[in-house]
Amino acid sequence: MYIETTELIRSALQEASGEEEVLITDGGEHADLASTVAFALAKKRRASPAAIAAELVPHLAAALAAHGITVAATGPYLNFRFGPPYFAGVVQAALAPGYGAGASRQVRVVLEHTSANPNGPLHVGHIRNSIIGDTLARAFRKAGYVTEVQYYVNDMGRQIAIVVWGMDHLGIEPEEGEKPDHYIARVYVEANRRIEADPAITGEVDGLMQQVEALDPTTVRKFRSVVGRCLDGFRETLADLATPHDRFVWESDFLRNGDMERILAKLARLPVAHQEEVFYLDLSGAGIENRYVLRRSDGTSVYAARDLAYHLWKGRNFSRVIDVLGADHKLIGAQLQATLRLIGELPPEIVHFEFVSLPEGSMSTRAGTFIAADDLIAETRRRAFDEVTVRRPELPEEERRAIAQSVALAAIRYDIIRISPEKSTVFEWTNALDFERQSGPYIQYAHARACSILEKAGDYTATFAAESSYEQALVRQIAKFPAVVAQAVDELRPHLVATYARELADLFNTFYHFEPVLRAEGATRDARLTLVRAAQNTLKEALETLGIDALRSM
Repeated sequence: MYIETTELIRSALQEASGEEEVLITDGGEHADLASTVAFALAKKRRASPAAIAAELVPHLAAALAAHGITVAATGPYLNFRFGPPYFAGVVQAALAPGYGAGASRQVRVVLEHTSANPNGPLHVGHIRNSIIGDTLARAFRKAGYVTEVQYYVNDMGRQIAIVVWGMDHLGIEPEEGEKPDHYIARVYVEANRRIEADPAITGEVDGLMQQVEALDPTTVRKFRSVVGRCLDGFRETLADLATPHDRFVWESDFLRNGDMERILAKLARLPVAHQEEVFYLDLSGAGIENRYVLRRSDGTSVYAARDLAYHLWKGRNFSRVIDVLGADHKLIGAQLQATLRLIGELPPEIVHFEFVSLPEGSMSTRAGTFIAADDLIAETRRRAFDEVTVRRPELPEEERRAIAQSVALAAIRYDIIRISPEKSTVFEWTNALDFERQSGPYIQYAHARACSILEKAGDYTATFAAESSYEQALVRQIAKFPAVVAQAVDELRPHLVATYARELADLFNTFYHFEPVLRAEGATRDARLTLVRAAQNTLKEALETLGIDALRSM
């Protein structure tokens, strides 16, 4: 209803003003929507904006009266207020399963996220990538897009060569019950220590990289074995975070099928290509001063070369290509985009996120200084179980643990997604585990409260109305959900859905506090219960878009 009503007002404004761009904004406290089109018309008509706004009111009122929308001029501003038909329509629409979904679109989207080097477990920094990417994917699907989520597996990089060297030389065995990605990290950290102590080992690592690029069968098997073991651990962690991938694409496949050599040969013919000690592109014409190196002096290709082949494949098979990358990839992301544009191929849209750090500093797999995502998940589940036990001691332990698992997931995902990607954040346990305010569990609890009200109410007749200011404020927020999903997708800003869900929970709790529901009578009781049902369904859809369980009991 919000999108449709906005478009209705836009059409009326365009017809009344003769302007294509009618400058519609949120009305704030004064209106549901407002327009500043009178400012634009003032220059053309040589009249004051206030006079023009007043002149437009009768035309707009006549066009919108049948829809229950009133319009008034407040100085130069045109303010629009929605009436009973709007509130009734919103409540009715919000009862539908899947509320907030956009129309099906014939646009195929590929979204790549996480793609961490398989040289150790995912840590807190990695999972910001995972949760941003997964929430975006859920929003795209909600908005009607056919969406495939991919993980690009780096199975040829120096980090993997270091692990392979460590496997061959260090004799480190996995401990009983140890996750394979944690085992790989121990090998990687110790191998780096040995390299620092004996730089000559670097030559052996370089030799492994040359052998794998030459597709030496024994070396390829070693690299694949190491990477496969680490990915098994990643998959377990990603499942715990509810961030699944549809496809794992292996970097070496683009070497094996010839795609990388074909694109390098094409690039070599460009005026910006240079072969000195290394093969590189001069992208200064695109405002990028750093050389874009694609092949080393020893003839081996670098990650960027295979990444170009991968993105060429994605661009030819999907309508939109979206990457979620850390802030340290801004340069290489810009180089990738500029190069694809040079050869007339589709560049990716990139969502860069700033890093998560610990209170004592940044995290490094190489140095072994990080909080593993597995440890974060386990500790959050433990604390969630303690909290659920305090709140619901009468429940069987199995049920308390199931609730705690969902609450822990909500705590982690919401704490990460609520911050806009371009802002850095310091991870602190106390904030991530705040079950009372600004948290995923807080939104879950609002949903559970709505479910409890409806279970206690029994039968009622669906009645579509919103009389009080608290009811209308809640309906206005419910109405915006489809628009927020669309905006999150258009702007690639998934935190908008998180902010929306918390505000919806706030307004529902305020409504419930000030307006009796179960103690109301007659048509008022029916209308308020119908509104509770609409809020419950909208909270459910918002939580699911955030990858959080909509619990019915907590």
